[in-house]
Amino acid sequence: MKGDVTHNTLLRRIAGMGGAVRFALVWLGLLATVAAWAPLLANSLPLWVERADGRWAFPLFAQFTAEDVAWWVGWWSAVVLLRWRRISAARRLVIGLGVVALTWGIASALLKPSPLVVYDAWRQAERAGEVRHALWAPIPYSPKDYLRDYGVTALEPPLAAIPERWHWLGTDDQGGDVASRMIHASRIALSIGFIATGVALVIGVTIGAAMGYFAGWIDLIGMRLVEIFEAVPTLFLLLTFVAFFERSLPLMMVIIGLTAWPGYARYTRAEFLRLRGIEFVQGAIASGLPMRSVLFRHMLPNAVAPLAVAAAFGVASAILAEATLSFLGLGLVDEPSWGQMLNQAVKSAAFNWWLALFPGGAILMTVLAYNLLGEALRDALDPRLERNGR
Repeated sequence: MKGDVTHNTLLRRIAGMGGAVRFALVWLGLLATVAAWAPLLANSLPLWVERADGRWAFPLFAQFTAEDVAWWVGWWSAVVLLRWRRISAARRLVIGLGVVALTWGIASALLKPSPLVVYDAWRQAERAGEVRHALWAPIPYSPKDYLRDYGVTALEPPLAAIPERWHWLGTDDQGGDVASRMIHASRIALSIGFIATGVALVIGVTIGAAMGYFAGWIDLIGMRLVEIFEAVPTLFLLLTFVAFFERSLPLMMVIIGLTAWPGYARYTRAEFLRLRGIEFVQGAIASGLPMRSVLFRHMLPNAVAPLAVAAAFGVASAILAEATLSFLGLGLVDEPSWGQMLNQAVKSAAFNWWLALFPGGAILMTVLAYNLLGEALRDALDPRLERNGR
């Protein structure tokens, strides 16, 4: 297949593109790891408890949700599948998504966490001597634990010298631990970026492939549809839906995906118009291969370079859109978000640098990492690099 790049060649090219790309990969890998293991890194519930009567309890695992299990299984699936190179990257992606979806479905049916969690219960039990031993998370505060049992109702700077407790990154204006909220907010950033971009890619590639391959009246109708959706302002549409409907993360993902697909459709259409007259495509058609195989097995892999760059920018744009909504106070209710913490930094009477630096830095580094990765993928998937031996 002309212009195809093997998995090993792709990894070798990306690895040889300098420190900027390595930074992007390390940061995104670290972010995914933190998101997957968030409940074990920051939680007000102890992982293990030995009561005074000798009985054991596992409060944290008793409150595990289907989302927690899906993130954990997804992380392990990614680690295993990245090292399993006997099958194609597309099949590994399908296997990984299938495993996560199956795990989420089973966990949703089996796990029944309590809807009401008293974050101070085990702390009080430990102080009262009802607990002999307890294993706590490195950051012993949940993102929704506002520490009102400690009398915390105001902002505290990072590593403040306060008896019985201290916070790595300080607290917000409600008394919540900033480090815990930063860790759990990474889930929202990654999920909205990947899922919204995935929705846009599926729609855009399907419509763009049909436009480029068939041309004619299908291309004419498709281009008019693209122009209509390109005229829809994503942010204003998000604001409208949030104002009139429930604030929901899946709703945000769907809206961003339904308004971001025209760019992917244009890229796919342009590449398919170029490829449909090339010899290997004509040979595939003449050999009697089904249209699905011609479109998505032979043509699409050769059109993936511009889509990879566009997808990287799309993930960054989706993260910025969610952060913008949260910054404006229209994001998810009582859910940790980087944009929400930036809003708290702005609306405070005095400037609290930690509420601006840490979430703002996380947004900057994540968007920068995706942009760097997109540029690296564009160069790595360029067949012209083969003649340089890369």
